[in-house]
Amino acid sequence: MSDAANRLAEVRANIAAAAKRAQRKSADIELIAVSKTHEAAAIRPLIAAGQRHFGENRVQEAAAKWPALRAETPDVVLHLIGRLQSNKAEEAVALFDAVHSVDRSSLVQALAKACAKAGKQPQLFVQVNIGDEDQKGGCAVADLPALLAEAAAAGLKIDGLMAIPPADVEPAPYFALLDELAERRGLPLRSMGMSGDYETAVMLGATHVRVGTVLFGTR
Repeated sequence: MSDAANRLAEVRANIAAAAKRAQRKSADIELIAVSKTHEAAAIRPLIAAGQRHFGENRVQEAAAKWPALRAETPDVVLHLIGRLQSNKAEEAVALFDAVHSVDRSSLVQALAKACAKAGKQPQLFVQVNIGDEDQKGGCAVADLPALLAEAAAAGLKIDGLMAIPPADVEPAPYFALLDELAERRGLPLRSMGMSGDYETAVMLGATHVRVGTVLFGTR
């Protein structure tokens, strides 16, 4: 097995073990390989090992490298996990299968317009600023009901919530809160957990984990 295949197998085994401890099915958890800043040469070994869901932070970077990769492997699923500028909404709808960073009114309106024009809609997650951090994107917990209502009024289907807990603190309470918020709003999907804490996230309800470093290795 290649190094990429070994790393992928280890992460999938860890997800399966965490799911089992939480009495969940590992098939209900989608592993997103965070390929931002990585060239096609680093991505292809993971595709060859069977990975199909990939995450990018920037529309421009994804547009530069993914059309060729998707021509080689058409069943790849591409997730935008970084902050999306409203003026890039049309390009994002054309390129991505899921957007994890819906976080403000102007973006809801831009996405609604872009989806109507394209005649399709990516899977959408509202990003919640779960730690109330000034430097992070995401809507405030208190503003979530209004943003979800605005999305519904604009004709957008929101499938789940996404969050990034504050760094260097125990993430479990934040994952539990996101799970509770999603449950309260009847949203089935929770995008939470990264390389250092994805197993905890799985045990607390994650349906999508965003893993980069442990899959691609350190630079």
